[in-house]
Amino acid sequence: MADIPAARNTLRVLSYLARRSGPVRATTLARDLGLPRSSVYQLIRVMLDEGYLVHYPEDRAYGLSGMLSEIGSSSLRTARLGRLATPLLERLVADVGVPVVAHLGVLSAADVMYVSRVQGFRAPTTVTSIGVRLPAHLTATGRAMLSRLPAAQVRAIYPHRDALVLRTGSEPRTLAELDRMLASTRERGWATERGDITTDYSSVAASAVDHNDYPVAAVGLTFRGVALEEADWPRLGQAAVATADALTARLLGRS
Repeated sequence: MADIPAARNTLRVLSYLARRSGPVRATTLARDLGLPRSSVYQLIRVMLDEGYLVHYPEDRAYGLSGMLSEIGSSSLRTARLGRLATPLLERLVADVGVPVVAHLGVLSAADVMYVSRVQGFRAPTTVTSIGVRLPAHLTATGRAMLSRLPAAQVRAIYPHRDALVLRTGSEPRTLAELDRMLASTRERGWATERGDITTDYSSVAASAVDHNDYPVAAVGLTFRGVALEEADWPRLGQAAVATADALTARLLGRS
């Protein structure tokens, strides 16, 4: 495989800045990435000229511009995710052997937006049509993704910790309750939802991640609560995990 150091180092700088919440000095970039300062300044100069970075003169630091957001706009990202995931969802629905709806959701602030959906034979009619948004903390897909975020980021999404949106009354009412639910989800490895969106319907879900271990999407399965014994839920949860892992592999370019 051909290796072009300048191209690789440029991508490393962009990836590093994308993970930071604020601008970064060139000396910090050089130290953390193990690059010569002269090389870092050359890369920065080119990326400034091309519009990928902005300079914060008062801080003597650099950050990402809006260029990358434009390249990876939400519509393009979700279309790509849906195309990658749909064959996996079709296989999932065929393999689980019970009437389910499989769907793919992405986080959008405090909501989940659904970008792909496959309905199995005799599966329930759900509200998770493509383009629909639901409060993330009420859904299995949302809980799966929130459980992969740092606590500080969850708090930024929900600044009013004692005023979470309620729907049926059985969902978490405060951020403390949500924290406990997310901890259980992390320990289990997959999320659950029991009638918090539609009475008598339940869901399980698992998250797919990108190169930075960020939850870019979640695979969910929705079914009628009476159709499955609770002892069968782990089998569906693990099936969602396997499909989310397969999507992660596709996102990372692995077979």
